[in-house]
Amino acid sequence: MGMRGIDRYWLLTTTTYGARLPGDPRGFVSNVRDDSGTGVRHNVPGTSQDADMPNLQRWAGDALRCPAIRLIREQAAAILAQFRETADHRDWLLLAVAIMADHFHLVVGVPGDPEPAVLLRDFKSYASRALNRRWPKPASGTWWTESGSRRRLRDEAAVMTAIHYVSTQEFPLGLWTRDDGIGASPAGSGRQAPDDPPAAPAAAPTGG
Repeated sequence: MGMRGIDRYWLLTTTTYGARLPGDPRGFVSNVRDDSGTGVRHNVPGTSQDADMPNLQRWAGDALRCPAIRLIREQAAAILAQFRETADHRDWLLLAVAIMADHFHLVVGVPGDPEPAVLLRDFKSYASRALNRRWPKPASGTWWTESGSRRRLRDEAAVMTAIHYVSTQEFPLGLWTRDDGIGASPAGSGRQAPDDPPAAPAAAPTGG
């Protein structure tokens, strides 16, 4: 696409602390041992994630430093505002955001080719600062799980697919799409979530 000096587009996803543990039957991205005993991480776009390892999930749950974090609507609003501020400050092009009780997705375009891990780290770090200014810091010391999913969107079709995916998430506490025609959708005005939305993060589309 290359609009406004943008060279790379990414779909970034992460969960709140404790929301999706290693071993989760819904799927997870974390280091596991292969047949040779070597640690591997199955996070290549278009391939299956690991899933349903009860012993690993139980071990991870026992290691939690606090109950799994679930966001409320006011926290989602603070996170969304901070995402937009962070993108503006970095000269990134934020295209779509969906914040649910236990995870978020965002689509962002960036100039150059910065490491996607740095993009996700900055969004999470500044969102944490915004939350910590208004709410007590969690006993875990963090609002988020370590790392997250970083999927490159290689062409315009992939970008538009990702925007549609983000803007049609179920039960969002905060939902936003850019209002200049890029990724516009009826859901962009925000759909109301129930007071206690279920935890149901879906698998993200591949980036092509």
